[in-house]
Amino acid sequence: MFTGLVQAAGRIERCTAGVRLRLAEPGGLGELALGDSIAVDGVCLTVAELLPAGAGFRADVSEETLQRTVLAERAGTGAWVNLEPALRLSDRLGGHLVSGHVDGLGLVRAIRREPASWRLELVWQDPAYGRYICEKASICVDGISLTVAGCEPDGAGFWIAVIPHTWASTTLQHRRAGDAVNLEADLLAKYTERLLAAAHPGAAGLTAGWLREQGW
Repeated sequence: MFTGLVQAAGRIERCTAGVRLRLAEPGGLGELALGDSIAVDGVCLTVAELLPAGAGFRADVSEETLQRTVLAERAGTGAWVNLEPALRLSDRLGGHLVSGHVDGLGLVRAIRREPASWRLELVWQDPAYGRYICEKASICVDGISLTVAGCEPDGAGFWIAVIPHTWASTTLQHRRAGDAVNLEADLLAKYTERLLAAAHPGAAGLTAGWLREQGW
C-alpha cells in the first residue's frame, strides 16, 4: 500500500523484459532491498535487481501492466517518473490509501495557471470510471494523491487544484494538454460498490432512483 505522497524521482531507461530506472535522487527512497515494493508513476512494482553504485533498480512488468498504464509509452524517452516506497504501518497516512493498481488511463484536457495554484483538467479514457469521481473525492494521478475540486455530472471529466509544492516536486510540471496519465480511483469507493452490488444486485450503477428506493 502507498499514500500517494511522492518521495523521489527517476527516469525510465528502457522497458523490455522489465522497467529499468535510474534514480535522480536515490536518497529519497532510503535503502532499497530486493523484493521491495515501489510505486512508479502510481504503478506498484517489485525491486527485482539493484543496480550498482546506487544507479537504480530493475523491476519486471507484466503485459497487463504495460497495456493498462503509460510505462511503455514513457520508456526510452528519458521521462521522469514519480517514486514512492511502500507504506509502513507506523507511517503517517498523509495522502489516501493507494494500492498501486492502476484502473486506467486519463488524458490531460487542459492546464491553467491560477494565482495560487494550477488547474489540472483530466478526462477518463474509459468514461465508465467516472462513477468513482465526485467533488472532494481522492484520486491518484501518476502516483500522486490529489483531491477532485469539481467534475462533470457523469464524473468522466474532472479537475484538480494543484498547489505549488505538489507541482514543483512531482512530474505534473512536465505534463501538457493531450498527455496520458495513470489513474487509480479511490479504493474505498470500489470496495463499497462491490459490496453493495453483491448484497443488492439491483444496486449496479448506484443510481439516485435506487438509493431513494432503499430509503437513502
